[in-house]
Amino acid sequence: MATEFKATHRFARITPRKARYVMDLVRNQPVERSLEILRFCPRRSAPMIAKVITSALSNAIQEGGASPERLVVREARVDEGPTGKRWRPRARGMAYPIFKRTSHLTVILAESDEIETKTPRKKKRRGSAPEAAAAESAAPAPVTEAPVADADGGDNENKAD
Repeated sequence: MATEFKATHRFARITPRKARYVMDLVRNQPVERSLEILRFCPRRSAPMIAKVITSALSNAIQEGGASPERLVVREARVDEGPTGKRWRPRARGMAYPIFKRTSHLTVILAESDEIETKTPRKKKRRGSAPEAAAAESAAPAPVTEAPVADADGGDNENKAD
């Protein structure tokens, strides 16, 4: 089994949707790079997520003796926590609900050797023969000029001045 180091922040007072924007930035990044990204991220959840990554990094150093240079954020997840429900008075005696949403932030670090590297897919070209595609890209198509028509629809060559 791969060596993993986990840290969580439960009941974080931020909506999961807002926290997921920032978690998407640091997923599959090296730890040092992810902390650098979070340092300059203007979102409110950035310091919370940085704290969770720092905690997971401390766990990795203390428990496993892993070096921070080789660690990668393998899994970064934001789950929905319990929602607190409050009520605001509105016109004509009505009540308007306010939802105080919470999140559970989870970060799992792993060493970079143990992570499967994904290669980007190549775009498929149209046409069946790869030689035709290579020949198409190597030589530009010849440019032919067409006669330009005047506003009245006649050719320029036959027009008398």
